[in-house]
Amino acid sequence: MAEEIKKERKKRSLSLIQPTSVPTLGNYLGAMRGWKDFQDDFDTVFGIADLHSITVRQDPQKLRTQTTQLYALLMATGLDPDKSILFIQSHVPQHSQLAWILNCYTQFGELNRMTQFKDKSQQHADNVNAGLFTYPSLMAADILLYQADVVPVGVDQKQHLEITRDIAERFNGIYGNVFTIPEPYITKTAAKVMSLADPTRKMSKSDPNPKGTVYLTDEPNVIMKKFKSCVYILDPPETIIKKFKSAVTDSEAQVAYREGKDGINNLMTIYSCVTGKSYEQIESEFAGKGYGDFKTAVGEAVVAELEPVQKRYNEFMKDKAYLKEKWTQGADLAQRVSQRTLDKVMKKVGFVLK
Repeated sequence: MAEEIKKERKKRSLSLIQPTSVPTLGNYLGAMRGWKDFQDDFDTVFGIADLHSITVRQDPQKLRTQTTQLYALLMATGLDPDKSILFIQSHVPQHSQLAWILNCYTQFGELNRMTQFKDKSQQHADNVNAGLFTYPSLMAADILLYQADVVPVGVDQKQHLEITRDIAERFNGIYGNVFTIPEPYITKTAAKVMSLADPTRKMSKSDPNPKGTVYLTDEPNVIMKKFKSCVYILDPPETIIKKFKSAVTDSEAQVAYREGKDGINNLMTIYSCVTGKSYEQIESEFAGKGYGDFKTAVGEAVVAELEPVQKRYNEFMKDKAYLKEKWTQGADLAQRVSQRTLDKVMKKVGFVLK
């Protein structure tokens, strides 16, 4: 008699992104573009971390707008709400509830050592609030609620995953096997994209120099009046190409990847990421050519990469009813999964369940 072969459960992956500021080309190539492929290999959960965003004062209308835009953008990059849980964090109250419980299992000294707290305390000295201090407990709740096996992380988020693991191990040590201990996941294809204006620094949403960053989406007609060199997903291709033409390089006029050529190395990384070509192939392609030809080619390749994303984004933004339908669906799924973990935690701690 043939035995039924059980399908192996996929590991669960969780990724969250804040709706503050505008996602950059660095965010897209370094993380967002690869997320769609996770849907085939993992049981995927994606969230917009709007609760995290209010540790810094936000304009309410801008936060609502950017949350809506980001949800549309995530779908435009290939995230499928019918294949993944795609939700907005504030729609799932289980996050806040578990965060409070985990606050009581997180040591003051652990939170005080967090690099992000120190950095943001200096940046926002007039608003060093309790939420900024306990931010890691909420991040731990985000991850542990869904029993995530893996969390894609960059170097800047490694410390947060480490404290999440510490909190989970501490809780499990007291109450038994409650939480899955998440592992970091470093994607092989992720690109670290540097500023076009200062290639020694990472391309950042908060870069004070607009020439250094390629943005994915915003309200161009408003923002472009202030920063005429910013590039948005809704901008015409010539604007993106112009930004790359102004990228900082060096005086060698040789397209080659090596130490001391930070600007060219950065452009080669971007070109390699969007074309799939190796550094050797790129060097061969532009042998004997000037930087002008190379920078134009990089800009054109980025335009070609972003064009289908831009088209889908515009389609989603025209149908707000569809967006609401999908984020409501995502919230329902997220609550169903997260409530199972929360009930288990509350029972272990000693709360009376309704």
